[in-house]
Amino acid sequence: MRHGFPRPYSLHPLVFIVVLGILVSCNSGPGAPDDAGYVQLVEQARAEKDRALKEDPDSPIPADKRPKILPLKYYPIDTTFSVPAALRLSDDRPVSEMPTSTGTPRKMQRVGTLEFALEGQPMTLQAFVEDGTQNITSLFVPFADQTTGKETYSAGRYLDLKPTATGFYLIDFNRAYNPTCAYNPTWECPYPPPANRLKIAVHAGEKAPAE
Repeated sequence: MRHGFPRPYSLHPLVFIVVLGILVSCNSGPGAPDDAGYVQLVEQARAEKDRALKEDPDSPIPADKRPKILPLKYYPIDTTFSVPAALRLSDDRPVSEMPTSTGTPRKMQRVGTLEFALEGQPMTLQAFVEDGTQNITSLFVPFADQTTGKETYSAGRYLDLKPTATGFYLIDFNRAYNPTCAYNPTWECPYPPPANRLKIAVHAGEKAPAE
């Protein structure tokens, strides 16, 4: 699930089809990535995303802005920002209204809370699905951190995690990406809830796009 939607709220095929298979294949289970193959995989995913955003007719980046915004800007790949996590499931998948960039709240179900450690500190991030989802194929994890509004997009960034049978995950901030409203304000993007605002600087993943 790639978030940042034109209204109405619906999955957009651009990054979902082209990049999802590459991004999700190694971010949903525990264990440290193999450095050489991992770096190559992340670099490949980034190149494919640039190509899709440049060439796809449904790209959220207006044609006149593509030469300035592309290629997208990223932090150097750092495996220390890829950490194991355990998902503590919510008892009843409570529904909450998540604010969006257009001002229209969206109903999201909280599936659970991811518990992990980063830079030696225990942390948590809540994981969501769209309200009414029956078959969970991806967990949506919006977050903000101490780089938000400085080096990274002011509305936060996103992670997508493929569900696992074990409840153990790999949270890979190298795969953190901007909502599409970062490139086009007409697209509707959910904002991270207060519980998902990390108190450290996550120098990994996508940076703020060029103005």
